[in-house]
Amino acid sequence: MATTTTKASSITTTASTKAATSMTEPEILQVDGITCMDCARTFEKHVQALPGVEKAGLNAVTGRLTIEGRVDLEAIQKLGAHENYRIYKHRRASTAHASTEGASIEKSRDWRKIRLILSGFFLTLGFVTEWTAGPEGLAIGAFLTALVFGGWGNFMKASRSLPKLQFNMSVLMTIAVLGAVAIGQWEEGATVAFLFALSEMLEGWTMDRSRRSIRQLMDLSPKVATVRRGCSQKVDIEIPVEEIRLGDIMMIAPGQKIAMDGRIIKGQSALQEAAITGESVPVEKGPGDEVFAGTLNSHGALEVKVTRRVQDSTIAKIIHLVEEAQTKRAPAQAFVERFAAVYTPIVMALALLIAVVPPLFWGLEWSAWIYRGLALLVVACPCALVVSTPVAIVSAISKGANHGLLIKGGLYLEEVGALKAIAFDKTGTLTGGEPVVTDTIAFGSLQEKELLQLAASVESPSEHPLAKAIIRAAHNKGLSLEEVNDFKALPGQGAVGTVRGRTIYIGNRKLFAEKGLLKERANLSSDRAIHHNVVIEEIVEKLQAEGKTAMLVGDEKTILGIVAVADEVRSSSAATLQRLKALGIKKIYMFTGDNPATAKAIAAQSGVEHYQAELLPHEKVEALEKVMAQHGKVAMVGDGINDAPALARSTVAIAMGGAGTDTALETADIVLMKDDLTKLPYAIALSRKAMTIIRQNITFSIAIKVIAVLAVFPGWLTLWLAILADMGATILVTLNSLRLLGYGPDSFEKTETSHS
Repeated sequence: MATTTTKASSITTTASTKAATSMTEPEILQVDGITCMDCARTFEKHVQALPGVEKAGLNAVTGRLTIEGRVDLEAIQKLGAHENYRIYKHRRASTAHASTEGASIEKSRDWRKIRLILSGFFLTLGFVTEWTAGPEGLAIGAFLTALVFGGWGNFMKASRSLPKLQFNMSVLMTIAVLGAVAIGQWEEGATVAFLFALSEMLEGWTMDRSRRSIRQLMDLSPKVATVRRGCSQKVDIEIPVEEIRLGDIMMIAPGQKIAMDGRIIKGQSALQEAAITGESVPVEKGPGDEVFAGTLNSHGALEVKVTRRVQDSTIAKIIHLVEEAQTKRAPAQAFVERFAAVYTPIVMALALLIAVVPPLFWGLEWSAWIYRGLALLVVACPCALVVSTPVAIVSAISKGANHGLLIKGGLYLEEVGALKAIAFDKTGTLTGGEPVVTDTIAFGSLQEKELLQLAASVESPSEHPLAKAIIRAAHNKGLSLEEVNDFKALPGQGAVGTVRGRTIYIGNRKLFAEKGLLKERANLSSDRAIHHNVVIEEIVEKLQAEGKTAMLVGDEKTILGIVAVADEVRSSSAATLQRLKALGIKKIYMFTGDNPATAKAIAAQSGVEHYQAELLPHEKVEALEKVMAQHGKVAMVGDGINDAPALARSTVAIAMGGAGTDTALETADIVLMKDDLTKLPYAIALSRKAMTIIRQNITFSIAIKVIAVLAVFPGWLTLWLAILADMGATILVTLNSLRLLGYGPDSFEKTETSHS
């Protein structure tokens, strides 16, 4: 049990720890203008090295810089100025943030675009002059001008990094360009500068594609809302969402999006909740139902009482968690960064040896071997390797969020695809979590509708979940309830009341066994699968063996019938578990505190192979640990509220129904935003697709480097081929990663169908 302490405590004490940690909450800054992942990583290291900073983490896609410790904004802004970054305190009301970020990046990119165009123009002029045998001075001047315009941003970054002995990408490129000029290779120096500037523009564009999914989430909620205020006049005013107070009444017209989380107090409509749950089918809602910011009201006018501030809305929390998730590095990403850290200095040393050793010891031509060393220096930049993982992870997490699947970091994205077994909680996971009437068996001349009406009438004053299920079933059949007098709850047995002057009991077998009625034989009023003239107790036992709760209805002298209630298996459970098996999940388990008969019935209906019943919370942990000892990586799927110790102990904790449930959003590693188990196979498929793409990227990046290094020695690798290989690889792995933005549940289902 000691192994569960750390993670379990974070789950079970979320509310209390919030208050305790609020005094040391990290500072969040916004960094605009990021177009290069390697530069962003370097900037993050510089911030980390500032005095008083304990920990710094930069999300290169969203620009969120999270700092623990003392924050010197001015010092950070000076560091950012070296990369043309604009840095300010983060504002959580995301509209202004999104617009200023876009404006800042566009302004920065405009200058880069102008320099790129000018560099391209003068590079072309230089080549044309050479090909037409024009003046040599004109050609050299054109190449030098192209070199300055194309490499300006790179030169500025290098001038700040070189004095600190930080041999980053900008330093390597600058040395290569200046070295080419020094040995008279004007054309190649200018070409390298131009291609590098072009690659930066393309990398910025691909990063924008990654940002777009977050911006789409930010733009889901309206920025203003119509609110009714004033007790007597009831004036409707349109105000920004930041000014809306808890308890305000929002007026939602047909076709409008809901701006804030709240509860309907008037009106009926169907709401499109795809933004929150990923469910494309509109959900019918009326008075008392909860609604979420960013959802679309399809037809009816609604009055909604605001229950959460704009920064606390479900969509705001989703955006925040997705942004946080993108900063959590996966093991594959950590490996790449460790590899790059060792690889870069080794290749730099090799480039120096290639440039110096052959001329110095074997008298070979200096210019030729310096050129080869410079080419190796260019190709040494691990740009493609560095971006091979984070863009794929960001794309996968963003795509999942768009389909109601919230993955809280690259670690969990990687782990869920490697699962060997999955354990499910029963109630609210494999089952709907809400009891429903499954059987109405009337005896004698009583009809089934009359029995249900009588049972519901007796239960009408009760607040018990089983009583509510019976009342709901009667309402669904259009039955009107009779007045009940002298109602009394019988703890542990049932209830009693007077209907039409007749005392009616409803309860379990114990209640009627005490009256000596359970051994009576049933004379069924309809032709059912249960045969006539069967002892009533045998009928009860058969229903219980099916996982149902049998509630008998009768008076002092006889049993009138049985109403069976059960927490039904979700319609999607069996199909989902079958798909999980098809995906290679070796074993599926169910852990429940329910009785063995119910557990056996639910397991049979849902297709669970192994189940354990009557487990207390700590016993579920013990059962899970045995499964983990056998299979290694095991996920626990629950409702995010119960079974906290088991969720904490699992490799990946998966919570059902995160929409509107703070506990699920805060505690689980992966959240299925709607009570939709079908998203679980998609999560596994998305993980495996992401890891496949990451492996492709890493393999391709390393292979290009190996080929380029081997091509140096015979002199096949030119400078412009080196930059093309390096930056071309970067663009290709980024574009390959962006394919994940198109991998939704539909793509997964098509792939699965084609394989089958």
